[in-house]
Amino acid sequence: MKAALLAMHYQNDVLHVDGKVRVGVAADDPARPRLIASAARLIAGARANGVPVIFVRIAFAPDHADCLGNCLLFRRVAETGAVVEGSWGAEFYRELAPLAGEAVVTHKRNNPFWASGLEEAVRATGATRLYVAGIATNHVVEHGARHASDLGYDVAVVADACSTAQAHLHAASLETLAMLADVVRVDEAVARMGGSR
Repeated sequence: MKAALLAMHYQNDVLHVDGKVRVGVAADDPARPRLIASAARLIAGARANGVPVIFVRIAFAPDHADCLGNCLLFRRVAETGAVVEGSWGAEFYRELAPLAGEAVVTHKRNNPFWASGLEEAVRATGATRLYVAGIATNHVVEHGARHASDLGYDVAVVADACSTAQAHLHAASLETLAMLADVVRVDEAVARMGGSR
């Protein structure tokens, strides 16, 4: 079964200790280095096994005119000036950044597939199985996994390469997603990728 990996929102404003978005990792979260190491191991494992990695980012215009104000999450993004296109905050976290030639998709809604070109990028890989990881579990990961499942993909959520600022929300999201996707850890995902081309 041919696979692809969606590596979502591994951006400075979302992951770095100085970032402006706190829904995925709390500012003082001692688990941050472990999350970064897990995500790095997942991305490296995909590359080593020839599994395409699609890097998904969220970014808005400097005035956030393209950021919906219809929900608290996006209102906070605009108020804090987070993930502005061209800024340090919108850039990928250095250890988790794409290599030259790897696909990068930018979206502006909760659902990373919405009007972003992500569906076309996934289709171009020929994958039928999608490994999904990123921040936050209960936002972009859950939206992405649900949409991918509705598109007919065999989905696996890589739990230890995902995070929320509140552990109980991470656990609840994974419990919900277990009805739609396999919930695996990085080592299991990479081992499975060894048989995926």
